Amino acid sequence: MRRSRNDRMILGLCGGIAEYYNIDSTLVRILMFLFTLTVIGLLGYIIIGLIVPEE
Repeated sequence: MRRSRNDRMILGLCGGIAEYYNIDSTLVRILMFLFTLTVIGLLGYIIIGLIVPEE
């Protein structure tokens, strides 16, 4: 799995997840938004975004 360069809004993490699982990136963004409403979710998004390499 890699962060997307083409389908990115912030870090490209949602676009990369969508490409990896072959699903719509809008659905991944909505789920990620709901997940990041918590402090743990926001920190997790930032940490995962820094760990996962870019395309």
